[in-house]
Amino acid sequence: MSQETDTNNAYWQANVRLILISLVIWALVSFGFGIILRPALSGVEIGGTDLGFWFAQQGSIVVFLVLIFFYAWRMNRLDREHGVDEE
Repeated sequence: MSQETDTNNAYWQANVRLILISLVIWALVSFGFGIILRPALSGVEIGGTDLGFWFAQQGSIVVFLVLIFFYAWRMNRLDREHGVDEE
């Protein structure tokens, strides 16, 4: 019983860690780069507009989509490692 509890705890700790890392990245990109650091990024051009505007309008959405796919891929791998996968 103790080993099963340890395995469950390790699984949920890894799951929560992955969620927190994803949320920090998302907040940094959307709020940090798009709003707070926008004036500092205004000198760098990407696609004909400044980098701060790009992050505020498109970059945060692109990063969010990448995070969704990364989370799904990593959770499938984590599920297999802990024996709770669907297959």
